[in-house]
Amino acid sequence: MCYKCNVTDNKDALEAALSEVSMGNKTVIIAIVNKAYVEGDKPMLDLFLDSFWLGEDTRKLVDHLLLVAVDETSFERCKFLRLYCYRLQMDDGVDANGEKVYMSDSFIKMMWRRTLFLGEVLKRDYSFIFTDTDVMWLRNPFPMLSQNERIDLQISTDNFNGDEWSGDNPINTGFYFIRSNNKTISLFDAWYAMKSNAVGLKEQDVLLNMMHEGVFKELGLTVRFLDTNYFSGFCEDSEDFKAVRTVHANCCRTIDAKLTDLMAVIHDWERFKRASTNESISTARSSHVACSDSWKS
Repeated sequence: MCYKCNVTDNKDALEAALSEVSMGNKTVIIAIVNKAYVEGDKPMLDLFLDSFWLGEDTRKLVDHLLLVAVDETSFERCKFLRLYCYRLQMDDGVDANGEKVYMSDSFIKMMWRRTLFLGEVLKRDYSFIFTDTDVMWLRNPFPMLSQNERIDLQISTDNFNGDEWSGDNPINTGFYFIRSNNKTISLFDAWYAMKSNAVGLKEQDVLLNMMHEGVFKELGLTVRFLDTNYFSGFCEDSEDFKAVRTVHANCCRTIDAKLTDLMAVIHDWERFKRASTNESISTARSSHVACSDSWKS
């Protein structure tokens, strides 16, 4: 099911959704939401969209954003916001409602369903940025993403080791740019095929293991690992607010903690923008106390 899409005899709902949001080069932005991310006094989805409104050169990117809803509540919320929405049916036995606490069984099942869906997008010849909704888009990321078509995957890292081509960087699947081609399609097929042998592992751990085991090299993939100075997160903050593009609430266990600390990021960003015209305003950044504390419970 798709909202704001022109479904015809020649297009199913997913194809219609992708074609509506696609940039001229068949590139889209994809985020996945469920009920837990659209409800509450200040839902994560609202904060995510706020970052596009407040960011530099980011408002236009919402026209290329496809929100994939995994339950009816999030789909209805997406439609209410007049966004491009696609309703993804979940596998039997997967409860799409409510918060999926990090590394819970429901969390892991949700991540694998996401992987299967994104592989289908690649098979339809669409390249995409995948972004978690706990990533704040403070600046348009495309200028810092290589347009070299020989680079198959550009993926964020929890900690950046200084070498953008080093497989020793710890990857994070919460933000990445991937090109559709035979190599990346084969990667996603191989990745999803590991699901049954990955008990207790989230899909990100499996992808990291595949990389270390030489699967990327076997497939001939060219992978660029993104510098946290530009694509930062709570695991490793950017050292330069004048350069940062995105901020991810990684290294954080619960939605409430993410919301608290991401609100602080947005407030810091607004203060930083005001400081550009008033040097007396402090640009000190908040620490991620709520996320640090989320691991204690």
